Amino acid sequence: MGEIRSYKDMDVWNCGMDLSVLVYQLARRLPPEEKYALGDQMRRAVTSIPTNIAEGHNRGSTKEYIHFLYIAKGSNAEVYTQLLLGCRLGYFTHEQIDETIHLCTRVGQMLNSLIDILKRKDKKAGNKSSSEDD
Repeated sequence: MGEIRSYKDMDVWNCGMDLSVLVYQLARRLPPEEKYALGDQMRRAVTSIPTNIAEGHNRGSTKEYIHFLYIAKGSNAEVYTQLLLGCRLGYFTHEQIDETIHLCTRVGQMLNSLIDILKRKDKKAGNKSSSEDD
């Protein structure tokens, strides 16, 4: 991809943004009684992913960056769970969420990789890396 000058240059941030669009589209399919319950939870969780990637990237330390990536990772797991719950409740079919589930999985893998890279970088720099576990 080239040099990363901004969080906007990062594949994981861009995938998080794409995931947000897909989840917003799915949330529109929810019945009226779920628009402000499950729908609101889905929208908040999914927007948290690219938002925390951006915030962490602009923080002053690797440790803080990793912390915000863990928050994004947790939000990604929330979205994944909410999509499956929507299926179990009959609001979505597996076919309707398949692309979104795959992107959610990809974002999770990318977050894990980025966290691992940053932990190694922080360790090489002689700093204590984040004590949070995967």
